Amino acid sequence: MINKDKLLEIAALFAIEGEISEVKALGEGFINDTFVVRTQGTAPDYILQRKNHIVFPDVPAMMENIRAVTEHIKSKVEDPMRETLTVVPAKDGKLYAEVDGNFWAVCRFIENTASYDRADTPELAYQGGVGIGRFQSLLADFEKPLHETIKGFHNIRHRFEQWDATIAANPAGRVAELSEEIGWIESRREEMLAFWSLVEQGVIPTHVTHNDTKISNILFDAPTGKVLCAIDLDTVMSSTSLNDFGDAIRSYTNTGAEDDPNLENVSMSLEMFRAYAEGYLSEQRTLCPAELQWLAFSARYITYEQVLRFLMDYIDGDKYYKIAYADHNLVRTRAQYKLLQSMEAQYDQMCEIVRSLA
Repeated sequence: MINKDKLLEIAALFAIEGEISEVKALGEGFINDTFVVRTQGTAPDYILQRKNHIVFPDVPAMMENIRAVTEHIKSKVEDPMRETLTVVPAKDGKLYAEVDGNFWAVCRFIENTASYDRADTPELAYQGGVGIGRFQSLLADFEKPLHETIKGFHNIRHRFEQWDATIAANPAGRVAELSEEIGWIESRREEMLAFWSLVEQGVIPTHVTHNDTKISNILFDAPTGKVLCAIDLDTVMSSTSLNDFGDAIRSYTNTGAEDDPNLENVSMSLEMFRAYAEGYLSEQRTLCPAELQWLAFSARYITYEQVLRFLMDYIDGDKYYKIAYADHNLVRTRAQYKLLQSMEAQYDQMCEIVRSLA
């Protein structure tokens, strides 16, 4: 915990308008620590975050990415202070402040907004698709290089290098009991590598991607209920746009929980898939034929990657993901695999939906 005086001291390092009245915690983030900075009078309020420099080892590069992307969006929208984040620099001109080995950043608080923790209706799934589709569309002509702030993110070739090393080392001595689960990964290895080769070869192009497309990262205008902007841009990098679509489908369409111990609860809702795809493609009209061809497959790709990552962490002794009990990562693995199987069973229908919408 950080005391209030220290938080006020850190907030004062940034080019904040008005006089700061208080700094208090906002939510319970899994990665960053987030605070709201309240100011007196008519001055705007702000969001202060302590960035997790373990997950994001190059915070300065991350902040450069966010600043470049948000400035590009601001040049293309009607209300630039509400339709994207506004990065507030420190008083020394840097986009962050380093205090006692921790990295802090500030952006303006966007007033009169709403957000959701879960997309539990087709209507919300549609709006989530609109939000990410619009984000990608606004950045379709963005040409500046972005920093790779998380090495090999969604790169399955990189994940297989980690996987093979973990299997060989067998740190927790669990490999012998996981022959069936390991078989799930190995039986799809060539298919997943073949897809990623299309990205490496440029057949599937790369663009700016959000890389964390859950509904809670879409901000809505409270008075109208309309999508306002995408937030939480820490993972913004260059990759295939399909990663954003696939990750959203993994999140939005699951009828169970990500770690559901009852596999009977878990399946992919085709209704939610259609709703998200419709919203996404209503805004994202810049995809090339190869991207449209592989759009539905991206849901299988990202879900498969998550099966691999949960199982790999279990084999590694649960070092990456936080667990609530001893076999938590194995339960996650099996639940995500059930979701993957449901996607595979409905894949032809998913492709037909994309074709009809595109």
